[in-house]
Amino acid sequence: MSFDYNTQRKKMSLPEYGRNVLKMIEHIKTIRDPEERNQAARTVIQIMGNLNPNLKEVTDFRHKLWDHLMIIADFDLDVDSPYPPPDRTKLDAKPNKVPYHNGNISYAHYGRIVPALIDAAAAMEEGEEKEYLTGLILNQMKKDYITWNNKGQVNDELIIRDLELMSGNRLKAPENFRMVEIKELVTPPKSKSQGRYQGRSQDKYQGRSNKQGKKKHKNGY
Repeated sequence: MSFDYNTQRKKMSLPEYGRNVLKMIEHIKTIRDPEERNQAARTVIQIMGNLNPNLKEVTDFRHKLWDHLMIIADFDLDVDSPYPPPDRTKLDAKPNKVPYHNGNISYAHYGRIVPALIDAAAAMEEGEEKEYLTGLILNQMKKDYITWNNKGQVNDELIIRDLELMSGNRLKAPENFRMVEIKELVTPPKSKSQGRYQGRSQDKYQGRSNKQGKKKHKNGY
């Protein structure tokens, strides 16, 4: 007994329509009468529309169905389509490669945004806006450092020194500037037991309030 495995069958261009649709289209190719062949193609189009109702939300979905019909038929189907067949060269064309930045990052824990902000701040004229932006950068650097290194503390002088190195000494910490405390930068995760305890406390408080309210109402207050 021989078995018909999917791996031995013809590869489907659009598998979402299933192998039965492929068999129907292959059968249409064997029909000699042009009118009968066109009628069979229109019937298959209706079946494809029922199998893929999401296409009805697409503009001119019938055009899309006829395109899919030709793709499944491997562009070898002699029928009177109401639309021109899709361009096979465009379908076979490989997508353009997405450009990636391959440059090395000296301070990986600060990412690429912080160096860009440093360059922007260094190009600004001296004044309050530059000092304000420099302060924001320092706090962001501190947050990134703690997040990346998973440490509960960091010396602010280290962050300031990194800023000076990364900016080529073009930026300095503003005078009398103090960085935000770690507890304000990183919010500790809320434990489940704490959430349950708070929830029970609120329920008890609400229950006590309701009882007191009923008691006052009973006494006429």
